[in-house]
Amino acid sequence: MHIKYKTKGTCSRMIEFDIEDNIVTNIRFHGGCDGNLKAISKILEGARAEDIVEKLSGNTCGFKSTSCADQLANAVKENINK
Repeated sequence: MHIKYKTKGTCSRMIEFDIEDNIVTNIRFHGGCDGNLKAISKILEGARAEDIVEKLSGNTCGFKSTSCADQLANAVKENINK
């Protein structure tokens, strides 16, 4: 299943990814810190959805209450077992 998730409170505007059998692939951030987000996408390629949620939930960026990584965790969490 292909997911498009509109982020809230981050520099990235949207996150796209595929999730099948709770495995996440093809993560792509639109906007945000290009190099860091490309690295996150590569590191997490093929990761279990539950692991992404566990590792990234609650991660903040500077003074913000969220981050691009936290938004990815939220998007994945919404789509586990669908």
